Amino acid sequence: MITSEHDAPGRNTARSEVSRWERDGGPEASTSGSSTLQVRSRAGSTDLDDTHHPDGPIPVWLRESSKSFHWKWVPYPLRQFARTIVWWTEGPDPPQMQRITPFFPTIQETPVRLIARYFPTPMHKAALLAFFIFCWLLTFSLVLHHSASAGNIKGYGKPQPIWCGASYWASGNKCGLNGNRCRPFDNANLAFRCPANCKAVHVLSPHAVGTQEINYQPFVIGGPAENEPAQSISDYIYRADSFVCQAAIHAGVVSNQKGGCGVVKLAGTHSNFTSTRNNGIESISFDSFFPKSFSFVSGLSSDCIRDLRWPLLAVTVIFTTILSLCTASTAVFFPTVFTLLFFHVGLVSDPPSTDSDYASLSSLIIGRFLPAAFVAAVFYRYTVKPQQRDLHAYFERTILWLGGAWVGSLNNYTFDFIPIQRLTPSDLAAQPGARLALVIVVVLLLSIAIGQIYYLRLEGRLPKYLGIYAIFITFLIVCVIVPSLNLRIHHYFLALLLLPGTRLQTRPSLLYQGILVGLFINGTARWGFDSILQTAAALRGDGQLHSLLPDITAVTSTASNITFSWTLPPFAKGFDGISVLVNDVERHRWYQGEGEPEHTFSRTDHEKEYFRFAYMRGSSTADFTKAGVWGGTGEWREMEKGPSR
Repeated sequence: MITSEHDAPGRNTARSEVSRWERDGGPEASTSGSSTLQVRSRAGSTDLDDTHHPDGPIPVWLRESSKSFHWKWVPYPLRQFARTIVWWTEGPDPPQMQRITPFFPTIQETPVRLIARYFPTPMHKAALLAFFIFCWLLTFSLVLHHSASAGNIKGYGKPQPIWCGASYWASGNKCGLNGNRCRPFDNANLAFRCPANCKAVHVLSPHAVGTQEINYQPFVIGGPAENEPAQSISDYIYRADSFVCQAAIHAGVVSNQKGGCGVVKLAGTHSNFTSTRNNGIESISFDSFFPKSFSFVSGLSSDCIRDLRWPLLAVTVIFTTILSLCTASTAVFFPTVFTLLFFHVGLVSDPPSTDSDYASLSSLIIGRFLPAAFVAAVFYRYTVKPQQRDLHAYFERTILWLGGAWVGSLNNYTFDFIPIQRLTPSDLAAQPGARLALVIVVVLLLSIAIGQIYYLRLEGRLPKYLGIYAIFITFLIVCVIVPSLNLRIHHYFLALLLLPGTRLQTRPSLLYQGILVGLFINGTARWGFDSILQTAAALRGDGQLHSLLPDITAVTSTASNITFSWTLPPFAKGFDGISVLVNDVERHRWYQGEGEPEHTFSRTDHEKEYFRFAYMRGSSTADFTKAGVWGGTGEWREMEKGPSR
């Protein structure tokens, strides 16, 4: 008979003794000479018959000696190590629940007590909250309407809102043969209005400009006339595929911080676009001609209203701060703050890229808000509400949680310095500093995770959360191995993955949870619930296809003429033609049945020209070759290997 003794009140305090048995492999035998085997119980060292106490623990050494034990094949040291790990993850007994003790509690609770004194009933508080939200909505709407009324430019009318990446020319052959789809080339004006922060917009896939490959930088080609200092903004000349708002910042027409208005004037064909650094933007050079260019009209008289995102930011920050300091109810605090931040991001600080008016933009944001609010209700129930239960540190909540939420919501400003755009191997290799930044981010996340694991263990929640994140990791692995689709971690999805680990009521968790809620708001308001599983084409966007490239078999050149010959397209792969770009403009198309696979180009001005070739399916092109150069004196420089777009 095996006996031990314990009493019911001693069960919790005795778990550590049982765990020591398990780590040591079994109990110590009695040396008293009795035929009854003595074992130490969890509460002490007395006898107990387990048959009379079915709830009593069965020692590990006895359990593993049973014929029904299925893990005998695992080496004993490994089993002992596994038991130690399980014992460690269960944490201390009793659990040490984390609670924030406020600094200067009297001061932190004063606003809440004043509200309770002067608005004692729930109805009074509800009326105050309704009035508070009405004041924010009225102030926000008036400032937003004032910002949206773009004013008037004398002689040109009301400026048209354009987004930061708007341009007059499409890449590749999208403007058609000789650019006819992108006419007119000159004698046209446009009064425009740019938002703030356009300098942060970069091309995210390689774009060819002559022999240059432009990526991860603003797209502005040109500047002042060559060897001539600019006397006014009208002296800046830009290629038509430049981003208009970034060119306006470069020329000093608008401000990156506040946006602004201007008038762009189409200038037709221009040669020798210079590269200069101005107003924080370094433009790109192009030493040949382009059929369409533009400049800006100087000396304008306008009452243009600049982008008022900073005054609107002040409005929403003040209202959310007052709310955080004056409410003790998490059920009031979280939904109100979430709603205010969502509409601020979607309408003001980081709106979707669109040239639509504010009515269309508001419709889009409301459509995104409804599903986002449903998801927010779920993580409020399981992470925000438990964390802030009985929390009386209202000033600390405002600084840590609300401040973190603003940091995450303003992601386009706060984290814009991190040189990571997409977590794909090609992007990490192409973007300078991306790999180092990724290592730093991973190390930082690991250090945060270790801290959260420590507190979860103290509260006895670690086994449960290890199970939750095991499910998450399994889900991600399944997503990775799904054929023909690629996993892409968006802002909102990253927040949803990490939010469960911030349930604890600690000061670091307040900060982490606020940042993650802000990232969720920014991701869903700016981009919506974009799929985490994307096809290669969707992930690539307008990037390179890595397709077959034409084989240029012969080049015959003089100072005035150049003739190219090429092999027939691989019709079995669906290609039926060849597209030829000259100076990044489509100048020739050849299709099967249109004669010999060759073409001759002529010129009279003997100016350098850049040629690129691509296979076609109908009017759509595959990748172009890199540019070959026809020099001014007739020499031909072969194109380098590899694709371009």
